[in-house]
Amino acid sequence: MFRVSRQSARIVRAAAIAALSVAFAMVFVSGAAQGKVGRGYTIVRLSEVVRSIFYAPQYVALAQSFFEDEGLKIDLSTAWGADKGAAALISGACDIGFFGPEAAIYIYNQGAPDYLIGFAQLTQMDGSFFLARAGMPEPFSWEHVRGKTIVGARLGGVPEMVLEWVLKKHGIEPFKDVKIITSLAFAAAPGAFAAGMGDYIAQFEPSMTELEMAGQGKIVASMGVEGGEIMYTVYHVRRSQLVRDRDMLIRFTRALARGMKWVEEHTPAETAEVIRPYFPDTKLEVIARIIQRYRDQGTWPKTPEVSPSGFMRLQEVMASAGELKATVPASALMTTEITRAALKTK
Repeated sequence: MFRVSRQSARIVRAAAIAALSVAFAMVFVSGAAQGKVGRGYTIVRLSEVVRSIFYAPQYVALAQSFFEDEGLKIDLSTAWGADKGAAALISGACDIGFFGPEAAIYIYNQGAPDYLIGFAQLTQMDGSFFLARAGMPEPFSWEHVRGKTIVGARLGGVPEMVLEWVLKKHGIEPFKDVKIITSLAFAAAPGAFAAGMGDYIAQFEPSMTELEMAGQGKIVASMGVEGGEIMYTVYHVRRSQLVRDRDMLIRFTRALARGMKWVEEHTPAETAEVIRPYFPDTKLEVIARIIQRYRDQGTWPKTPEVSPSGFMRLQEVMASAGELKATVPASALMTTEITRAALKTK
């Protein structure tokens, strides 16, 4: 049996969020509003869950000064984990948190008074890919995975839950029919695989394409295509900010929508050139190749309006993984009002 204690993982996750919140609060003033800078710009502290080409439209909006056009100056930081991003938002260490809505669900179900609300959505499916180590049987079949070891992701995170969902869809019971390594930090997983750990790996780009180009393996499946439409990465604020920061959020969402439209209307090569400064260690042709792959599979919705059906699908995946304490209605944690106001005044 390859079983891992989910109860222990949930306890550790809750404790980590609480501890991180306290730590951030010691450095930043909780609930701090955005400040003014220079020519009247409003500083908005944005925490992204990871740095990934999966979020290309966001980087286009940044690089093309769409946020500045709205009077906003974005102070971008990378949390390297939805739990860490949620903790930063709860404590007031950032103004907007960009991460998977599963973190907001966990916090809501823990009874937090100023819980997190999603107001804009950037991705509508999993952004990771499944890579088989060189030498694995070809052509690929999910049956080949049975009895092998997969380098997965953090327990309770959407990438890991989608992986488990897909395995079950193909008749493979996670942690029983296959071993899944969930203890590695996000940034450490590709290197561990390259060093010989595991037979397969499910991970974000550009790591998968870079491993493939280095001869370490071959991408054999898209977790986004396999998992289907699901609310995946969303911009969140604390509930108390919805009224106080409404104007800023509308302007932020309008700039984001411009970035999404720009990617839709330009070639992957053009998008790659624009976002290249955010990925200085990745070759331009690799960036373009990844953007093409994401576009072809319908990764990005037409607008940033949150999807209630995608939110409920996420909870199906969470329940299947044993991570959902209680189902939460989309109306409790998601709002379409900000995006609709932004698109109306576009």
